[in-house]
Amino acid sequence: MQKILNDFSVPAVFAGFITFLVGISVSAVLVVEAAQTLGASIEQITSWFWALGLAIGLSGLLLSWKFKYPVATSWSTAGLALILATGSGYSLNEAIGAFFVCGVLTAALGFLGIFQRVLSYIPQSLTSAMLAGVLLKFGISLFASMQNEWAFILSLLAAYILSKRFWPRYSIVITVIAGIALCPLFLKFSMPAIQIAMAKPVWVSPVFSSSAILGLALPLFVINMASQYLPGLAMIKSYGYQPNVNQLIGWTGTAQAIFSPFGSYSVNIAAISAAISLDDQVHPDPAKRYIAGMSCGFFYIVMGIFAATLTSFLMSFPAVFITALAGIALLGTISHNIAIAFHEPSEREAALLTFLFSASGIQFFGIGAAFWGLIFGFAVHYILKFKK
Repeated sequence: MQKILNDFSVPAVFAGFITFLVGISVSAVLVVEAAQTLGASIEQITSWFWALGLAIGLSGLLLSWKFKYPVATSWSTAGLALILATGSGYSLNEAIGAFFVCGVLTAALGFLGIFQRVLSYIPQSLTSAMLAGVLLKFGISLFASMQNEWAFILSLLAAYILSKRFWPRYSIVITVIAGIALCPLFLKFSMPAIQIAMAKPVWVSPVFSSSAILGLALPLFVINMASQYLPGLAMIKSYGYQPNVNQLIGWTGTAQAIFSPFGSYSVNIAAISAAISLDDQVHPDPAKRYIAGMSCGFFYIVMGIFAATLTSFLMSFPAVFITALAGIALLGTISHNIAIAFHEPSEREAALLTFLFSASGIQFFGIGAAFWGLIFGFAVHYILKFKK
């Protein structure tokens, strides 16, 4: 405790808060939408935020304290997109079972130190193509909303583009604030009264079905590893730290598994937002920046405890607000994964077929397009790779 007090600094706490804010800013509305896709009630949606807040917050706080470098943790926005795209084919209990399996699989491969070897067999172009395909409809929905609410959508896009130009690090946060301010001007909406209320966890018994494990758990595991863990660990390394890979992956997977019956669909190492806690603006001494990681975890815990307040606030906004912000929040992820998917000329054909298959939304045997798209692209990739 004395060391923490000695290393404490206001800029580090603020950096942790901004990391937290960027992590939840727009994707919080996706949590609501994903839970609703699975048929969750308002009480169960609140429980999702409670579980995510405590699982993410405790793991980030404790891992930052243990290893003395910032370990910013988060939920997976791409994972939410996968649930939105495929979740309607599963019951809430089946989805909870899939979240548990994903957490156990993550923990096992983390503690055993073999996750990198597993992923090495799957070309990154294919995982990126799968993810881009799953996300495509959200980008399209953003512009399709212009048909009825063009003034709101164009104003929101203007706020996003201008903030991206002048304040790129905070563009999503600024866009959210702008969206809230624009709602009363263009939509039928009045600002809700905010009432402070503590969350009550709701247990949902997991059901383990082969279709949910293959169609949701495994694609979610691949997406988390490819889009969260790999770039997140690379981000930590880029600032001169040597991340304890096995422990970080193992314990975050464990946290996901423990809290999954209450709605924790993922607990990951943060990728982009993590840079805020790692940068030299946090503290000139790299050995004291772990306070930012601990602070980020603390704010997630606070969010979880008061999740009922957050849920009631988010549920009061019009559907087009959520659709538009979700689309804008995912623009960077879509473009990033398309660029990776089609970067290598020799892999483009397999990546294109994976992308189109995953975007189709079709299901076979109750298993979603993300899984089949990856399997199909994997087969095409190796057929073309070994052609003579």
